[in-house]
Amino acid sequence: MRRAALRFCTVSKGLFNPGRGLAQGSQGSKKQGVLQMHEACSSIHVNHVREKLREIVGASTNWRDHVKAMEERKLLHSFLAMSQKALPPRKMKDSYIEVLLPLGSEPELREKYLTVQNTVRFGRILEDLDSLGVLVCYMHTRNPSVKMSPLSIVTALVDKIDMCKRSLSPEQDIKLTGHVSWVGMTSMEVKMKMYQLHGDEFCPVLDATFVMVARDSENKGPAFVNPLIPENPEEEALIRQGELNKGRRIAFSSASLLKMAPNAEERNTIHDMFLNTLDPKTISFQSRILPPKAVWMESTKLKSLDICHPQERNIFNRIFGGFLMRKAYELGWATACSFGGSRPFVVTVDDIMFQRPVEVGSLLFLSSQVCFTQNNYIQVRVHSEVASLESHEHMTTNVFHFTFMSEKEVPLVFPRTYGESMLYLDGQRHFNSMTIPVVTLKKDYPVES
Repeated sequence: MRRAALRFCTVSKGLFNPGRGLAQGSQGSKKQGVLQMHEACSSIHVNHVREKLREIVGASTNWRDHVKAMEERKLLHSFLAMSQKALPPRKMKDSYIEVLLPLGSEPELREKYLTVQNTVRFGRILEDLDSLGVLVCYMHTRNPSVKMSPLSIVTALVDKIDMCKRSLSPEQDIKLTGHVSWVGMTSMEVKMKMYQLHGDEFCPVLDATFVMVARDSENKGPAFVNPLIPENPEEEALIRQGELNKGRRIAFSSASLLKMAPNAEERNTIHDMFLNTLDPKTISFQSRILPPKAVWMESTKLKSLDICHPQERNIFNRIFGGFLMRKAYELGWATACSFGGSRPFVVTVDDIMFQRPVEVGSLLFLSSQVCFTQNNYIQVRVHSEVASLESHEHMTTNVFHFTFMSEKEVPLVFPRTYGESMLYLDGQRHFNSMTIPVVTLKKDYPVES
């Protein structure tokens, strides 16, 4: 399977070592917004990226050998640092990686990313972003004296993915870049960008922020990661932004409707929606009718079921987070398409929290629902839960939030119950947190499932 190409910088002492601090380069690079390197980089296909990840952690390529491979990782526990101060600081350039997705120059690769409408499958891009984020963090934490990393690095949160152009063509090469932009004691924020070739230059189409966490060699407890030091004002600004992002996530979580009551404005919104659905012919709170051009929220649901086979496992023999994101996105896209009556394109993905790992062999239940609309925007929430083949107990693993834009104006959604009202308000909050002014996006190529 050929996927893309990874570009990285090498030196004689180790696997990766970039040239200079991350900074804006020439006028062309400023237009791209890429943090450039001075030194030339070599390239390999992304299937080698997955192979490199397996090599870094000593994972087996055969499912039948996975137990033995994970037993060997227990021996790496002694290489874990007892404190963050015991680890050498890293620079942003130490983790910088470029990934080339040669859709234009490799037609055989294009098939994997192609939709029937001759556009790019955004779900595949989510898988590539997840793999890139993990490898970036391993480059930040690498120890040249140890062949296999004692760390188990996993995706904790997809903080935000913003599309800045409708310009994903299946016939033009795509480039992804990533580097660590902020570090806590055991967590790392990764900034990733995606560009597509137009003419003779790469133009920005996507901006993503992931949060990864480091675990011990058996993936049972937290582990310390190398501190991060800036080299210039731009990098200092990125680190400050990382702190602000952390504070924003804490504040957003603290104000969750699962913990706190809606604020006064939100309460008024729900009450007004309730009054608008009362039948004027009766004097009763029980008689409900829909206003014109509106649908009940409960009628927008779609569901799916997947069996989690070993083929979809990650390097720690759990189900690959990128696979979960792809399946959730594709169901969310289908929900938006069915609801809006036209092909939607993704605008924003945000606040995907990986609450617990998904074991190989689990049954994956996905439930998608439109929870908020405005003009031609559709906010979709996808709830993911798993059950083992031996147990009927269902456990939530993820909640995904996707903002789509339809080609035409869509109906309003109205909640019937208090629970649906909370889903509506939660969807409204995520929609209002959108940072990209979608109305300004170019309409070259829509991004689809």
